[in-house]
Amino acid sequence: NAVPKVVFSRTLRVADWNNTRLVHTDAADEVARLKREPGKDLFVFGSASLADALIRKRLFDEYRICLAPIVLGSGVPLFKPGNDHLRLKLIDSRGLATGGVILRYAPFEVGGVDALNP
Repeated sequence: NAVPKVVFSRTLRVADWNNTRLVHTDAADEVARLKREPGKDLFVFGSASLADALIRKRLFDEYRICLAPIVLGSGVPLFKPGNDHLRLKLIDSRGLATGGVILRYAPFEVGGVDALNP
């Protein structure tokens, strides 16, 4: 509860959670601004559409993806059609007791330039 939270929503009018700030403006612009501020890391939880907006603006420094051993057959994809190529470099993997795997990736860059989108 002590961790500061930013909630991006087009419909929510109030966020009653402890240490929460509600943002209705452009999420990618706000995240870019937050990244320029000193402080702790930023995490995105539970929103494929928010993640897509941030992916398109290349705002992720790291991707932590949990691969769960369950096939649902449908759902909302994390990486949406229409995104530019995004090459990722595996930086860590860790198995969980549940059978899941946490995969940590960083965008792959060569000489400070994205290898697939110079």
